[in-house]
Amino acid sequence: MTKLSININKVATIRNARGGNTPNVVKFALDCERLGAQGITVHPRPDERHIRYADVTELRPLLTQEFNIEGNPVPKFIELVNLVKPAQVTLVPDAEDAITSNAGWDTIRHEAFLRKVVSDFKSHGIRVSLFVDPVPEMIRKAAEIGADRVELYTEAYASGYAVDRDKAIAPYVEAAKVAHECGLGLNAGHDLSLENLAYFHQKIPFVDEVSIGHALISDALYLGIEETIHQYLACLKD
Repeated sequence: MTKLSININKVATIRNARGGNTPNVVKFALDCERLGAQGITVHPRPDERHIRYADVTELRPLLTQEFNIEGNPVPKFIELVNLVKPAQVTLVPDAEDAITSNAGWDTIRHEAFLRKVVSDFKSHGIRVSLFVDPVPEMIRKAAEIGADRVELYTEAYASGYAVDRDKAIAPYVEAAKVAHECGLGLNAGHDLSLENLAYFHQKIPFVDEVSIGHALISDALYLGIEETIHQYLACLKD
């Protein structure tokens, strides 16, 4: 079964809007685990506008499910990840001022840099995933670089789903096949939701993990977090 990793950045955004510790990010993460989530994802940015670096270090010893830290491997991020040693680090090429991630790595152009970073993280026993667009040559290069997995950037699928879901999923099916042929594990994330997740899983059932934050937290405002998690898990049943 594809694992559901919940990105809790938006919970931290709400907390930071008023200061203090409401909602409690750590309690929310632990509740997500208790209610069935198989992983917790955080994406600390240099300005700490949502998840703070202190949140990451506080979460690490308390979580019982897989911990995934996403981010651009700037020196401060690399230092944090090597200190915390999560199960997985997902490298994302987002600009410091980006509202959200908006592109995958050009693994060919950044090959030398990524080789060094991937090797460093793997020497600390951390599984490394590279955030990529569904482009076969980028995936093949990720495998050559030494990544353990790729995470498919699914914004294009999500935006095209309502218009023509077969057309929208096609490049992801091909990308998934390439990743499988290269021996890479496969993750996916960005704008996946209750509307489009089940079909994505139907077409690519061997995805190891989906990381979902914005849509899931938004659904929880209406459904409650327990029912929301149950509905997302239902989308991932074989």
